[in-house]
Amino acid sequence: MIFKLGNTSYLTPFSQPKVAVKANAGYFDKPQPLTIVKLDDPAVTDTSLQDIIARYTTHDDVFTTDFLVTLYIYSPKGCMKFSPSAVSYLSSIHLKVLFVDQNCTSLPELDGASFNVSIIRDNSLGHQSPPGPYIATSSNDTTVEISKIYRLYEDFYEGFVNGGYPAEDSPGAYRLLEYLNPEFAHPMIPVPSRIHYWDDNRPLAGERVGVKDIYDVRGLTTTKGSISWYKIATESEDNGPAIERLIELGAVIVGKQKTSQFASAADPWDWDDVHPPFNPRGDGYLTCSASSAGGACSIAAYEWLDYAIGSDTGQSVRRPAAVSGIFGNRPSQGLMNTDGVMPISFSTDTLGILCRDPHKWAHFARHWYTPALYQNESMTHLPPLSSEESSGRFPTRLLYTVDYLPLPNPQAEGILQSFIHRLQTEFNMTVHEFNFKKSIEATGVTGVANETQLLSQLKVLWTYNQLQNFSKPFLQEYAAQFDGEYPPMDAAHRTYFREAGPTAQQHADALKLRRTASDIWQNRVFGNSNTTCSESILLYDIGSGGIPSFREYSLNETPGAAFLAQAGTNGTGGNICAFFGCVDVTVPIGQVPYYSNTTFQVEYVPVAVSMVARRGCDRMLFDFLEKAADAGIISTVRTGRLAF
Repeated sequence: MIFKLGNTSYLTPFSQPKVAVKANAGYFDKPQPLTIVKLDDPAVTDTSLQDIIARYTTHDDVFTTDFLVTLYIYSPKGCMKFSPSAVSYLSSIHLKVLFVDQNCTSLPELDGASFNVSIIRDNSLGHQSPPGPYIATSSNDTTVEISKIYRLYEDFYEGFVNGGYPAEDSPGAYRLLEYLNPEFAHPMIPVPSRIHYWDDNRPLAGERVGVKDIYDVRGLTTTKGSISWYKIATESEDNGPAIERLIELGAVIVGKQKTSQFASAADPWDWDDVHPPFNPRGDGYLTCSASSAGGACSIAAYEWLDYAIGSDTGQSVRRPAAVSGIFGNRPSQGLMNTDGVMPISFSTDTLGILCRDPHKWAHFARHWYTPALYQNESMTHLPPLSSEESSGRFPTRLLYTVDYLPLPNPQAEGILQSFIHRLQTEFNMTVHEFNFKKSIEATGVTGVANETQLLSQLKVLWTYNQLQNFSKPFLQEYAAQFDGEYPPMDAAHRTYFREAGPTAQQHADALKLRRTASDIWQNRVFGNSNTTCSESILLYDIGSGGIPSFREYSLNETPGAAFLAQAGTNGTGGNICAFFGCVDVTVPIGQVPYYSNTTFQVEYVPVAVSMVARRGCDRMLFDFLEKAADAGIISTVRTGRLAF
């Protein structure tokens, strides 16, 4: 059931199992808002009630005072005793019904109160449902049923495919919310009360997470950004290990988020089946980039969303993070099992995290990435990852990558130089110019002796599995279901999916060359320190360099703008870790002004920098960025037009 309290829309899934208690149900001939309140002290005063309600109101966006129509107040320390001031306060908020437990019915102070008192004649409600807002209904005169509620947020920036919520009758499964804003057909996204999770000690309890729509979530259909795929798809029957880990940690998935078709690198104007999401930064017409675009721009847009998870095969988490001014990462190759996620390249696919807050981002990463879910060597074709223990010591060298720096906008470069200077001071680091192209040549590995050869090998890795393990089965199944037809697709895949692609031998050769080159290159660039894990941190730009890049093709041709992916260029810094398997984090560091040709005023575009460390040094980088945040060098970004 969808309902409104004031101007706020809510969902209560009446079809799901409810908590039922024996009580006078005559007051609930129609659904009534209910709040369960837990107090440490059973001696109830007006102050204790005002304090807890103020806390609920301040720290939970689902609860409102409209839920104070009905109250169940309890304390784990004994029966409640209501002071006269408490009774007066409850009357003043126009309370209609107060529930009390049957073993606590000696409450003469409630005689003559302006509200009704209903006795729960079986198990305490507080032992069955956590504190927070609910809906109460009755199926007969003696039973009150308590149902969960979710606040519905409209997806104004069009980052979601749909909303979803946990299936209470099938743990680990989710239900699709088939409800859109009727005016613009925006999905409505259901979020649970944060109060429900305050006593839950799981690391991510109650954290709201958006999931890129190439992850299978049990009970939801994975569309992969393709109408043709959706036509042959069914509801996912299982969660992959990455999703199971989220649920185990207490996170709540709130919906599936848009991706470019089959997680391609398509520019926004080349999306056919799915309308590309809007970036809330600046004038609202900046690009969200591709692939994990829905997750990145949703995090930049919505305070009610805590995290998004995406995938990064080429630069699909990091570049969307850069243009939307948030934190995003490509973990070390093999740090997370990718089963249950649409494959592009088994050896280069990774799963990353998008977040506004560096501390929250690091907290999520430390718990989500667990040695139990590391990939084995047969998948990565790189040396096995070991369980990393942080030494508390950090790299002493910053490598300024001259291939991709300085930033093209001088103001943005000024922000970067200030950032570098503060890192030098805080971490006692030295800065060294670094030439990536020359570093490849210095490896002396035949077959990847220069950037052109490296990109050629990377293309083999990026195409072989997608063509063999995804596109061929997809084309066969579509043809079988639709009289031999070829599926309609975006331009990026229309002819590509018909290609034979690399041979198995070419793929095997590319994997072997990558393994050899990765070992040599990482030892040369990052060293092999037992104390700092990585002796250096490499800096480069994966974003726009402080130059606005837009969702509309023509806007990128205006003065002062630029295409995010420049035609005819040889690769980007984002390819470094895609090939060598290292850890790479996009970090927002500021913003610079530009004149908008859509709002006709000065707006601001985010500035970000990418930070790279040796493969397997993810936890060192988590610690490094948290220390940088503690020192005020980086900070939590805001939602909306301005990141800072």
